[in-house]
Amino acid sequence: MDAVFHRLALLGDIWVLWLLVAASVVSLGVMLERGWVFRKNRLDFPRFLETLAGCLEEGDLAGARQAAENGRGVEARVAAAGLAHFAKGPASVSEAMTSRLVLERAALERNLIILGSLGNNAPFIGLFGTVLGIIKAFNDLATSGQSGIGVVMVGISSALIATAFGIFVAIPAVAANNAFHTKVKRVSANAQSLIHRMQVYLRDETKRDQHRLVGATEEEKEEVRA
Repeated sequence: MDAVFHRLALLGDIWVLWLLVAASVVSLGVMLERGWVFRKNRLDFPRFLETLAGCLEEGDLAGARQAAENGRGVEARVAAAGLAHFAKGPASVSEAMTSRLVLERAALERNLIILGSLGNNAPFIGLFGTVLGIIKAFNDLATSGQSGIGVVMVGISSALIATAFGIFVAIPAVAANNAFHTKVKRVSANAQSLIHRMQVYLRDETKRDQHRLVGATEEEKEEVRA
């Protein structure tokens, strides 16, 4: 085992640098892919909420469904899931919307673990490369027979490039990961507000129907239930 590690150390930091190059390419690919996904799902939520609320207040369920189908964002698809169960009551609507939100959130968070892992581990990978580079520098110094602080510093300064490159890879990965998670939280908060809004509307509608039934004729009761 020691012999294997010794051979690995004598390779220096070059293979670690190539590993970090590959990691940076993967990180950039994930950032571009997730950026495209979030852009595709971008929705003018205040305007959508205003349109949806207006349709519901007017009792235009078909218009509300049309607005949800025309929306391209996560919030619109969550609303559509609730509207599909509207006739089954607040509990069914809430369960349908919550289930859809869980699926949509998982889709938004896909591959973000890669950015998080690279952001956390790239500096340590770079530091590992620096340690290997320093080991190789001292080994080369011993085998070459040269001496002097300058010879040592050249090897160490070269090895420190791996640490710098590791930090260079980590910073954009961490920044992008934080930005994407912030967007996920905002979309989830918007969807949760939709769930509560629809529950309130359905409860109010149920109360209005109950008030209409008081003192109504049988024909009027059948009309309200319909």
